[in-house]
Amino acid sequence: MNFRTLTQRMFLTMALALMATGVLAAPPLYRLHVDGLSCPFCAYGLEKKLGEVDGVQSLETNIKEGIVTVTMKDGTPLSETTAKQAIKAAGFSLRRLEPVQSAPAAQTK
Repeated sequence: MNFRTLTQRMFLTMALALMATGVLAAPPLYRLHVDGLSCPFCAYGLEKKLGEVDGVQSLETNIKEGIVTVTMKDGTPLSETTAKQAIKAAGFSLRRLEPVQSAPAAQTK
């Protein structure tokens, strides 16, 4: 095997490893159990305040269950203190913050 072939194989191996790492990494996901959430207007106000938190990628609110699922940007954690402050600013209280083990990004739909 010559130097050029060896270099090409090493480059390909490294590229595949980097791609696999990116595909398998999933952003941090949290389930916030919120007291007082009762209508779409409430959900809008809460989502607005949580959306202002640095690193929030997306929010999904289940009014009936009183749960807000927060997806953070890669490598950005959500502290209970930060979540509690944002929820309090919206007029609600945080009952519990639950980190969620999310499926790898390549497997989610």
